[in-house]
Amino acid sequence: MFLNGFFMFINEFIAYLSLEKKYSDHTTKAYEADVVSFSVFCGIEYDEKDVSKSNYAQIRSWVVSLVDLGVSNRTINRKVSSLKAYYRFLVKTECIEKNPLSKHRALKVSKKIQVPFSEAEINAVLMSLKEAEDFVSVRNRLIVELFYATGMRRIELVNLKLVDLDISNARVKVLGKRNKERYIPLISSVVDTLRLYLIKRSEVILGDDGASYLLLTKKGVKIYETLVYRVINRYFSEASSKVKKSPHIIRHSFATHMLAEGANLNALKELLGHSSLAATQVYTHQNVAQLTKVYKQSHPRNNSKK
Repeated sequence: MFLNGFFMFINEFIAYLSLEKKYSDHTTKAYEADVVSFSVFCGIEYDEKDVSKSNYAQIRSWVVSLVDLGVSNRTINRKVSSLKAYYRFLVKTECIEKNPLSKHRALKVSKKIQVPFSEAEINAVLMSLKEAEDFVSVRNRLIVELFYATGMRRIELVNLKLVDLDISNARVKVLGKRNKERYIPLISSVVDTLRLYLIKRSEVILGDDGASYLLLTKKGVKIYETLVYRVINRYFSEASSKVKKSPHIIRHSFATHMLAEGANLNALKELLGHSSLAATQVYTHQNVAQLTKVYKQSHPRNNSKK
């Protein structure tokens, strides 16, 4: 069994993340799981589950064990980040004097190249979805259109509620990270699909939580993240040969295409729900790389072009 002291600290930590830091339930559960995972390791290896008493050598031992298990550096860094936040909380509440991870350096992670879908690939998917007008097909078309028209995250789309829609003003309210709300305008084609979907939705027998949420399964309950991933992967597998086909790649495509058409970086930051401009500037680098390639291929004075 876990020590009472550990339970007290972890419960207070989760309450702090939820109430003060305004983290989502999904995020707080991830933090809790990471800290508990380390406590289990300490219980097995050192017969001590109260991680407030752990030292850096024990943490390093945990990291090594994760590497041996084949856990990616990116995931390990996330787990250690959760633990570091927990220790910061313990220092803040004067439960411990020093954060044992204060000088920890994250493991090196290779940068993933996110290749966006082309406009042609996205249009091909949307055209294929216009052929059928049953509930599931219209819902799937709306999922793709919402992703590409707004750049919202998968969890944000899943949690959309009917009250978040403002069809008369062609906009939608999105609840982002740390429960921060933002409004995103909707283009006319998305509004048209929304109107059609709402008609089809009204014919579905509602389940327990179906009344308030916008996007439902055919059983009338709130859709879930895995279903959304399957929808995107299925349709884009037919239209694209790219290795990765996920909701995040559509978000990436939205940002890349907006910048290519001259969108303001600050405006894009607000649309994406980024907390800092640095996160949005990643897409600028992608766009510059694309422009450089076109420039080298097109400039008449470039002798290296093939």
